[in-house]
Amino acid sequence: MKNSGLFFSFVALLALAFTNPVAVDNYAVDTGQSSVTWKGYKVTGSHTGNINIQNGSLDFDNGQLTGGQFTIDMASITCTDLDGGYKDKLEGHLKSADFFGVDEHPTAAFAITKVVSRGTPGDYKITGNLTIKNITKEIRFLANVQESANGAVATADIKVDRSDFNVRYGSGSFFDNLGDKTIYDEFDLTIKLVTSK
Repeated sequence: MKNSGLFFSFVALLALAFTNPVAVDNYAVDTGQSSVTWKGYKVTGSHTGNINIQNGSLDFDNGQLTGGQFTIDMASITCTDLDGGYKDKLEGHLKSADFFGVDEHPTAAFAITKVVSRGTPGDYKITGNLTIKNITKEIRFLANVQESANGAVATADIKVDRSDFNVRYGSGSFFDNLGDKTIYDEFDLTIKLVTSK
């Protein structure tokens, strides 16, 4: 009888676990208010610009970030520190096969695989998979998430090594003797995701 009682208790707990799943709140990214800015470096200086977010969402459990993902429209790359023909030339070059090949690879994406609280409310260490040119690599970075009445705002500064994604033009990782024409492999992304419930 004692064993039967234990068995039925176990079955009851199992049923409870499946009938009362943990509620996860999914917040949609407002693409109009969200932004991605980039900064690339070369021996002779740097360039900055923007890229549009196509879609995305963040997951929360009792106010704690637990996951999320977003997609970037690579064809939307712009340069903000040049004007006229120089601006058009750089934007066209970035979209070409020399860099991100947007005709063949129109989007890039990031998906969170692990979230660790840093001990201060809203501060997290994020691990996830970044996909550029159909190549996926794991990256880690720090992020801050502030909840509002209508959703949450997540911000992060990310450093990306383009050589990991076969973006070769002007890279000392692939070509020798580039001199002052070298474009450094690492570039910066500043992410701001504005989400709504």
